[in-house]
Amino acid sequence: MKIWSVCALGAAMAVATLALATDAKPQYGDFGFDQAGQDLKTKPGDDFFRFANGAWIDKAVIAPDKPSITLRLLAANQTEAHIHEILEAAAAHVAHQPTTVEGKVGAYYHAFMDEAHIEQLGATPLKPLLDEVKAANDRAALAAFMGRNNYEFGASIFGLGLDVDLKDPKHYAAYLSQDGLDMPDRDYYLKADFAKQKAAYETYVATMLGLIGWNDPAGAAKKIVAFETAIANASWTRAQQRDPVATYNKMSLADLQKLAPQFDWMAYLRAAKMGGLTTVIVNEKSAFPAIAKVYADTPVDTLQAWEAFRIADNAAPLLSKAFVNAHFEFHAKTLTGQAELAPRWKRAVHAVSGGDSLAGGREDYFGTMGWAVGELYTAKYFPPSAKAKITQLVLDLKAAFHARIEKLDWMSPMTKEDALKKLDTYVIKVGYPDKPRDYSKLVITDDDAFGDARRTAEHAWDFYVARFGGSVDRGDWGMTPQTNDAYNGELRDIVFPAAILTPPIFDANADAAINYGAAGGVIGHELTHGFDDQGRQFDATGALRDWWAPKDAAIFKARAAMLGAQYSSYEPLPGAKVNGDLTMGENIADLGGLTLALEAYHASLHGKPAPVLGGLTGDQRVFLAWAQAWRGKVKDDFVRRQVVSDPHSPRQFRVNGPARNIDLWYETFGVKPGDKLYLPPEKRVHIW
Repeated sequence: MKIWSVCALGAAMAVATLALATDAKPQYGDFGFDQAGQDLKTKPGDDFFRFANGAWIDKAVIAPDKPSITLRLLAANQTEAHIHEILEAAAAHVAHQPTTVEGKVGAYYHAFMDEAHIEQLGATPLKPLLDEVKAANDRAALAAFMGRNNYEFGASIFGLGLDVDLKDPKHYAAYLSQDGLDMPDRDYYLKADFAKQKAAYETYVATMLGLIGWNDPAGAAKKIVAFETAIANASWTRAQQRDPVATYNKMSLADLQKLAPQFDWMAYLRAAKMGGLTTVIVNEKSAFPAIAKVYADTPVDTLQAWEAFRIADNAAPLLSKAFVNAHFEFHAKTLTGQAELAPRWKRAVHAVSGGDSLAGGREDYFGTMGWAVGELYTAKYFPPSAKAKITQLVLDLKAAFHARIEKLDWMSPMTKEDALKKLDTYVIKVGYPDKPRDYSKLVITDDDAFGDARRTAEHAWDFYVARFGGSVDRGDWGMTPQTNDAYNGELRDIVFPAAILTPPIFDANADAAINYGAAGGVIGHELTHGFDDQGRQFDATGALRDWWAPKDAAIFKARAAMLGAQYSSYEPLPGAKVNGDLTMGENIADLGGLTLALEAYHASLHGKPAPVLGGLTGDQRVFLAWAQAWRGKVKDDFVRRQVVSDPHSPRQFRVNGPARNIDLWYETFGVKPGDKLYLPPEKRVHIW
């Protein structure tokens, strides 16, 4: 499912009507904001992020097994601890091949934790797959092996996804996209800025090939990196991939074969269990023939070595220490600056629960039981009463956004009417899915972590394949309940998983202004995603269609371009600039979210003056709560990776960027000309 995520934050909210506990204090400070964490020597108009968070940042120490420390990460650590308790309990009386959901989760965890057995196996679990690769001595056989990419260790030069048809949102479609790169982005292969990482990658490839006994590891590694570099050169940029019109190219299989004739598409699709397809949607259309040509021009023995390496690379976290350590040294230490490998129990939590369930420094795992863990997690830590309360509160924010659209002064009545229709169709999902995933046919054993991962991955892929021919399930979720995040998806749904409904985002004991600033701001962020530069191109039915009056569209594009230019001027590290085009959607959503949070807070006061707490006005607390929600400190390598591969801006710009475009911020904090963040009124961007 394609989703617009708030990513390094999460979501929830509270309003004045929420009954606060009288015998408990908020987690941060006396009223929900940690004033001791501020740097009062910094003027808010020079660096609002540091003004709100500087003292905390100066004292914060990044754990050696993480590339960052943030308040959101600290909250995720609590989720991690809760899941650890659940998995330990589930594994306490584990059966060899259990039949219950709890038993299967426990057996998978037990298998991963049996380090002695995994060490004894070494590279043995890989042998059947490596033998298959050695036997795949032509491009048709290799294309078939790539077709298993969604449910088998290995890699493909093209990706296959099953998702909602953007122009027929009642049905699913098969999407084909460029693939094949193991480093975070094409820039890592093509730009001199990443020469050090590219050299380290070649060394890593050779190490992995050596561990599996492949012939001439160093020579093969050089050819593999050259192969991926050629793919990178043919690939679209991430900014180009954000255009939903350019990436929607529906065609027959015959037309696909004509577009990229040097790849055996039928062998690929049959192996993907999608041999009955008649049409596909191609994303990066112009890249397909170029990537297929790279494939055709590359010797088969190089392709085999590449596939063998990618099998070992993907499986490494489930194998012996030699594989684990090599994988960590490159993927975590080199690419993110993480100093130490996480303890085994934490890696086991990720392996079973899913890498997206927790924040920062995570390993990538193939084949997880995230939905099963989510079922157990919410049963213990998220009661139905909380789900009902939060759902109603989110609906209140939706109503506030409805009122704001009605008052927009730059949008014509016709476009405004369609925008309101679209907003009204959004479904709010909170906590956990109404229907649990069925794991009854999944076989898990307590002594085969590698096999458990393979079977779990195939079980998940079979789920999506089985529903492909039916109507779209609008009750579907794209994030597990234990995920510390939130999103706005193609189903016109705003989703807030259970794990994100914690401080610093939502605190039932905090002042209402704090919850509006942190939680309400993120709710507004997710709602705004439906109307950002991507989301605005989908209508009230969810279809990709131009429903805007030309004049309104022109105004939107001009304002978005102004915002993009602002963000492209931000440089978190020397030579590492924010890409305003790549981050456009998230930046628009941040600006809209904080703007909406302020308006919703004002509405909640019903004309009464806001109380002053800790010497801070209500509006000051809203702004500071948003800033506190983004409080954090990250390694430089993590930032350099983020600016080329992540559609979210670094956290200081998710605070300073929106604030300096909101007129009320200037009045609230006395920001004047000459302050570093000051923008004259005509250069401030107002969209939603």
